[in-house]
Amino acid sequence: MAFFASLGLIFVGLFIGQIIPRVPQIILTRMKSVNQQFPEHPRAIPVDAHLIARVLHLQLARRLGVLFTSFPIGFGIIMLTYGQPALGMGLFLAGGWTLLSWVLPTRIFTSSSSPWTRRVAEELQIEINRSKSEDSCCSSPSLYWELTAVRCISCRNIIIQKSRPDLGRPRSDGKIMGFLRLWITDGEPIV
Repeated sequence: MAFFASLGLIFVGLFIGQIIPRVPQIILTRMKSVNQQFPEHPRAIPVDAHLIARVLHLQLARRLGVLFTSFPIGFGIIMLTYGQPALGMGLFLAGGWTLLSWVLPTRIFTSSSSPWTRRVAEELQIEINRSKSEDSCCSSPSLYWELTAVRCISCRNIIIQKSRPDLGRPRSDGKIMGFLRLWITDGEPIV
């Protein structure tokens, strides 16, 4: 019986250790006041200053999440030393795993494993500038970030071949499913 209780505490620690680092992402981006300028999910998002600001805010939320991983790691170490070792092990493992998965790059030549980077914001800004210049794709460009690419709605040309990550908009399937999707995918595009 003690084995199952300890195993249950490990899983509780794993769950809490996974949730705490994602609190800034969940709370800062799902509020209604920061989503008024975006169309409802899953419609395409216009590529404008609001979208670039959202990408940079999500990058900041990820950095805050990296700081928030110190809580489960720290409490895990304290609990391993002085308190309930099973819960402490779960907290320590989940916080450490989250920290490593967020800090280490996922590909050899990238500097970040986050789907929201300054580079993405710069690419979007470059395309906004290009659409206002003579090098635009058509006479009346209107850029939107669809599920699989940034595309000009007027001429249907693909401008940037990059799937859209989770941008924190409230979903039509509810807050719980949106939270689960964010937790499982970590903001990465599903497509």
